[in-house]
Amino acid sequence: MDELIDILDSKGNFTGKTALKSQAHINGWFHQTTHIWFYTNKKEILLQQRAKSKDIFSLLWDISVAGHIGAGENIIDSALREIKEEIGITVLKTDLLKIGCFKSTQKHSDDLIDCEFHHTFICKLKTDLNSLTKQDSEVENLQLKLISDFKLELSNTEKKKLYVPHNITYYNTVLEAIEKLL
Repeated sequence: MDELIDILDSKGNFTGKTALKSQAHINGWFHQTTHIWFYTNKKEILLQQRAKSKDIFSLLWDISVAGHIGAGENIIDSALREIKEEIGITVLKTDLLKIGCFKSTQKHSDDLIDCEFHHTFICKLKTDLNSLTKQDSEVENLQLKLISDFKLELSNTEKKKLYVPHNITYYNTVLEAIEKLL
């Protein structure tokens, strides 16, 4: 779905311009996203398998919930909206713990360049996996995976291909923040 988003400079500052998400991707303009990583007391993380219809990284496992922040939209409100849309649950603002904002640039093709600032949160999953309702246009499947198993798979050349290729420093930062709470 194409949506209107705020355009940022390379340092993450607002430029005062807006554009459709598709235009930002074609032109490599920086913009904002939210990433929400859910975890359980059993030392598991919730992973989302991207829908087969996605333009990039279809059917690869990824962040629990992620999405673009709409033009003028508050970061927290965007995170809460994406959670409700993608996995069908409502969480409180106070449940979200922001662990950072991460700059990422990935050139997928000549007309698809992701230049993003990921506002990244962790959140305790307070419901059963079977209670989640996935958004079919975005999410193929959901699973809980032990953090220890996830780390092993990220360090294995073949298993790592099952996941969206985020920077390993990013993955490690997220996992360390979660482990500090457990």
